[in-house]
Amino acid sequence: MNILYAGTPNSSAEILKYLAQNDSINVKGVITQPDKAGKRGKKLNDSPVSLMANSYDLDLFKPHKLNNKDFKEKIEILEVDFLIVVAYGKILPKWLLQLPSVSSINIHFSLLPKYRGASPIQSALLNGDKETGITFIEMSEKLDSGNIISTEKTKIFMDDNKVKLETRLTGMSIKKINNVLIESAKQNKSSIKQDDSNASYCQKILKVDSITNFNDTSINIFNKFRAFIEWPGLAFYHNDTLIKIHGLEVLDQINTDKPGTIYKFDSTGLYINTIDSVIVITHLQLPNRNIISSSDAFNSYKDFFR
Repeated sequence: MNILYAGTPNSSAEILKYLAQNDSINVKGVITQPDKAGKRGKKLNDSPVSLMANSYDLDLFKPHKLNNKDFKEKIEILEVDFLIVVAYGKILPKWLLQLPSVSSINIHFSLLPKYRGASPIQSALLNGDKETGITFIEMSEKLDSGNIISTEKTKIFMDDNKVKLETRLTGMSIKKINNVLIESAKQNKSSIKQDDSNASYCQKILKVDSITNFNDTSINIFNKFRAFIEWPGLAFYHNDTLIKIHGLEVLDQINTDKPGTIYKFDSTGLYINTIDSVIVITHLQLPNRNIISSSDAFNSYKDFFR
């Protein structure tokens, strides 16, 4: 099977790695986002998919515009059976979706039609969902709206976060993709139309989302911490100083004090009142400092958090 692949982040790179190592699959080209400027704009960084494609010496394309004439001419001469898309980051034009002889397939990390869009894993965690999954769909011009080829579910555990859950969903996708391609090539498997009336959408996560206040429930703050652990993180202001949270627990204790007040600070953690109970920050980071435990924070910043 000849495929064209499109993707950008780490999870997509892992799926590309599996395909590149599969003797029954020939990856004829890889499309990814253009290199992005690193911190302070000094150096351009390759996407994880770009790095993976280069490691397997695959033909790589990084178009700024998908309708660029030169890019289109290079892609259209490829003879591919499938276009596989995993978290590419842009809506693909009709000509590209119609390029493969068999099908254009997207792997989406939610149980569609729930959480169409850019942040399905984070959204499931933010909303405290008990389960999520992966969905293979036939791609259409509308965002994540194509017919469903296959799904697989997994539970979401309280100790799951964005990194853990994404790793599990990536592994599920890798186990399933070969069979999906084989059955699709045989055209033995019928797809199911999505129920648009049950569709929900999720937005791109922004840097500003990292700032939290404590006028919220403890579980909501905990879910933000789980969802944003990779990026943009979770932080709060204290004495006009931005404090990043790197470890957080919920204390089963009813709060009767003003949200945001420090309930207690000792070597076991920084205890802060929320709207309904108390959270415990076990690891934190001050500006231009290393991540430290609550024990070290208590020894070094006791007066700061009074």
